[in-house]
Amino acid sequence: MLAIMRIVVGFFFLWTFLDKTFGLGFSTPRQMAWINGGQPAQGFIKGVAVNSPFGSAFELLANPIGDWLFMAGMLGVGIALTLGIGLKVSAIAASALMVSLYLALWPIGTGGTENAATNPLVDLHWVLSLSTVLFALTRAGDTLGLGTWWSRLVGDSWLR
Repeated sequence: MLAIMRIVVGFFFLWTFLDKTFGLGFSTPRQMAWINGGQPAQGFIKGVAVNSPFGSAFELLANPIGDWLFMAGMLGVGIALTLGIGLKVSAIAASALMVSLYLALWPIGTGGTENAATNPLVDLHWVLSLSTVLFALTRAGDTLGLGTWWSRLVGDSWLR
C-alpha cells in the first residue's frame, strides 16, 4: 500500500510540474505556462506571501531563479517518488519545499477570509511532507519501484 501511495504522491508532484510547465488548463491556463513566459514561483509568492509574516523573506525568491528552483524541486521529487529512487534526497527536498509553501501561504492567518484554510494548522503541505519522509524511512521504493536496483548502485548512502 505504501508503494501505491508513493506513486500517487510522486504523480502529484510530477503533474504540478507538467501543468505549470505546459499550461494543461487545470490550475495553470495555457497562457500562464512556464514555456509561454509564466512565472510559477513568482506568481505564487506575489499572490499569497503578502499575507504571511514571512512574506519579505519569500520575496527573495520572486525571480527567475526561484522559478527554476521550484520547478526543479517539483520535477525531481516527482520523478524520484514515482520511480522509487533517491527517496532520502526527495524526502528532504519535498519537506523543504512543502514547509516553504506552507509558510508562504500561512493558513493560520486566513481565518474569517474568503481564502480561509479548512484547517489552519495541518494542511496538504504537511501531509505530503510527512508522506515523503515515511516513504524514505520504510524504503517504499523497493516495492513497485526501482529502489532495490538503485540501492545496488548507490549503496545505503544519502542517495538511497
